[in-house]
Amino acid sequence: MTPEEFNDAYALCQFLPGPNVVNLSVVFGRRIRGPVGSAVALVGLIGPPFVIVTLISVVYGWFGEIGALRRMLMGVAAAAAGLVLGTCAKMALPLFRDRFGIAPLIALATFTTVGVLRWPIYAALAVLIPLSIAIAWVRR
Repeated sequence: MTPEEFNDAYALCQFLPGPNVVNLSVVFGRRIRGPVGSAVALVGLIGPPFVIVTLISVVYGWFGEIGALRRMLMGVAAAAAGLVLGTCAKMALPLFRDRFGIAPLIALATFTTVGVLRWPIYAALAVLIPLSIAIAWVRR
């Protein structure tokens, strides 16, 4: 593929529903070898992780009760939680640069309704999304 063809395919894949990388593999495979190439690219992308996770689950089924393994998995879970929190902090940083803007208040309201008041996420978003759109519309 030329760089222009790649950019066109990537733009298309961002528009399509689903993970961009999966979409790109299907489009790329189709451009190279048609429907068979599309299927091979998809299996090549998704197949190995599927097999690895399946094997890990079988091993966990056999050895899941071992205390050392449980402690290791708790460490991995803590690391994953830290990565998620770090990513959230990096994504939220631009919201809090404008201290007197509405975005920090909406973020705080979302945290409060879901994290503190224990609203279902869909109920919180059903209230807060129209509210934030209305506030942005009025401020515009």
